[in-house]
Amino acid sequence: MSRSNTSEASDKSPEKKRRYLSAEKKFQIYLEAQDSGKPVGEILRREGLFSTDLARIRQQVKEGALQRLSAKPGPKQSQVSTEAYEAIKLELQNKERALADLSVELAILRKKTNGGSWDR
Repeated sequence: MSRSNTSEASDKSPEKKRRYLSAEKKFQIYLEAQDSGKPVGEILRREGLFSTDLARIRQQVKEGALQRLSAKPGPKQSQVSTEAYEAIKLELQNKERALADLSVELAILRKKTNGGSWDR
C-alpha cells in the first residue's frame, strides 16, 4: 500500500528554479572563462551552467562593450519610461486644449469690446 505512494513521489521530479545571475556574476564568469589557465568545463560545472549559457554571456558582454564604446562623448541622453512619457504626452494634450479654449475666449472677448477689431 505504501509502495504506490513512494512511486508517485519518485515519478515527480522537483521543478528546477530558473537561476538569476547578476551582471557582476556574469562578468566574473566571463573573465574567468577567458583566462586560459582554467578549463571552461570546470567553471561551467562549478557554476551549474551549460556551454550555451556561456555563449549567451559572451554575446551580452560583446553587445554591452560595443554599445558603450560606440557612445559619443558628452553627457548621456537619459531614457524616460513609457509610463512617464505617456503621462507627459497626456499633460501636453490637456494644456494644448486649454490654450485653444483660451484663444477662442480671447477672440470672442476682443470682438465684443472692440467691435471686431484686432488692432489695439
